[in-house]
Amino acid sequence: MKFVHIADMHFDAPFVVLNSRTNWGEIRRIEQRDALKKIINYIKGNNIKFLFVAGDLYENEQIRESTIEYINDLFKQIPNTKVFISPGNHDPYINNSYYKTFQWAENVIIFSQNQKVYETSDADIYGIAFTDFYCKDLKVNEIKINNKDKLNILVVHGTVDGSLENVEYNPMKKSMLKELGFDYIALGHIHKLNYNTEENQRIVYPGSTISLGFDELGQHGMIVGELEKDKINLKFIPVDNKELKEINVEVTNINDKEELVEKLNSLQLEENILYKVILIGKRKFEINIYNLYKLNIDDRIVKIKDNTKPDIDISAVARQNNLKGLFVKEILNEMENSNIDKCIRNRIRYIRKIEENKF
Repeated sequence: MKFVHIADMHFDAPFVVLNSRTNWGEIRRIEQRDALKKIINYIKGNNIKFLFVAGDLYENEQIRESTIEYINDLFKQIPNTKVFISPGNHDPYINNSYYKTFQWAENVIIFSQNQKVYETSDADIYGIAFTDFYCKDLKVNEIKINNKDKLNILVVHGTVDGSLENVEYNPMKKSMLKELGFDYIALGHIHKLNYNTEENQRIVYPGSTISLGFDELGQHGMIVGELEKDKINLKFIPVDNKELKEINVEVTNINDKEELVEKLNSLQLEENILYKVILIGKRKFEINIYNLYKLNIDDRIVKIKDNTKPDIDISAVARQNNLKGLFVKEILNEMENSNIDKCIRNRIRYIRKIEENKF
């Protein structure tokens, strides 16, 4: 059987990080739609019978009905494909959820807390939903396979072998999941792609379908699989129009704001890449990030982070005949003469001698 597995689309997410400049948040919401359209077109062109959506299809707090209608209209275009949705922590199956209140296409199956298996001629599909924004245990370990002779698929949202901070997002052990005996487990929640990291891997995260921020670098898309009882073939296909990257820019030899802007605009930036620029080194001038955003900087630079340190000659400041100089001189004297660790005192003397060119 052939299938497509996606998760963590987060339709109508605010994209706060990308809104630092221009209207990239709105653009990315349009690109979410383009990504799903690519997936649907791939399904149509490759006779895919199953689409697994492992949670967080949309943002419950921000989703608009018009976006739900757009998603549903795309699902209607693949009437011969069964779409299985297992709601996650951002789109839980709650009373005001569109999963409950909206009339979805006939080929869409949405799992709830009590609905755990859907039988087809090709495979039995199991799933269970988040019914709140937090869930410490969906009791996945209690799911029993009805017919082990068939292909059995589990679609579920949650954290596998995660840290304590993920305890509220359906924590699961990989060893437990393997013991359940499923032929494929379609996971969601972790936004990083995890497949083909071990031989015959059948417990898979596709990652977020499009990147939501600079903690999700690299390509994003969907998993396409062909599954048999004794064989599995998986491949990753990118569907995101953009890729997010980080680059460092050294400012030590830059003298002012205007020169910094010139440096940023001289960077060799790739098309269809959104960049986070991290400023490093010692700065000779004050850097105001929000003012930089207002200047004529390449639109592909959507976020700037200042990790620089001030380039200050302490001894020169101490020699100034003003209040600042007297203050710094007094602090240096106190540090050198106080009962602090000998190593620190020696380091202060060494720095002073270097700055005063005494050796």
